[in-house]
Amino acid sequence: MLSVEPEIRTRPEHPVERIEGDPSRGLLLICEHASNAVPEDLERLGVPEREFSRHIAYDIGAAEVTRRLAARLNVPAVLTQFSRLIIDPNRGKRDPTLVMRLSDGAIVPGNARIDAAGIAERIRRFYVPFDRAVDAAVADAEAANVRPMIVTMHSFTPFWRTIARPWQVGVLYDRDAGLSRLIIEALKADPAGLCVGDNQPYGGGLPGDTIDRHATARGLPNALIEIRQDLIGGPEGQEEWAQRFARILGPMLHPPA
Repeated sequence: MLSVEPEIRTRPEHPVERIEGDPSRGLLLICEHASNAVPEDLERLGVPEREFSRHIAYDIGAAEVTRRLAARLNVPAVLTQFSRLIIDPNRGKRDPTLVMRLSDGAIVPGNARIDAAGIAERIRRFYVPFDRAVDAAVADAEAANVRPMIVTMHSFTPFWRTIARPWQVGVLYDRDAGLSRLIIEALKADPAGLCVGDNQPYGGGLPGDTIDRHATARGLPNALIEIRQDLIGGPEGQEEWAQRFARILGPMLHPPA
């Protein structure tokens, strides 16, 4: 059974958390599904409280791995402070799963009858500030004469329906697999003997997703990391995986300014 350390659903004033770091190091971390928070005026979208501890609301453990990794490498990071049930910033604006009406068997009443105007308001309030924060972080790196790598941090469920997923970690990519291949090979060489997903448990290359909008469109090296949620449900696992990726990514970075 998945053992998860509960996260408190805060209701932040701003939908984006930005972690400052040294932009000249050449790495930007992004966590699109960092939070299960829903502002009070959205009335929890009509979803029962228990559902907010599930993966349908956020990527369990991914936010803390991102924060710990950013601190270890002294690099900037952008994390959401709103639930993916409100709107998914890792989707294109025309993607039918941008605002989910049904998510893994859970009905989302607050989204059931949302119209184009309602979706446009969610885009304005949540999606656009996230995009602008990523754009600003990339601009900071470019101002330091660096073209940054973009690495996005996610987590996945140990089971899909009733089928166990064997991978502890997966690395996803689209057209540019250069950085992903380096990370995959480093993970396969890990003494822990990891089962590493190569474009698993999902395929990369989702049109309009974060990597597509912010990395592929700019020709920036990129990778999407997926860690199995039962491995990062608490502080010990989160620290272990932050250390692991710090060892892999650290040698690829520019020296501190």
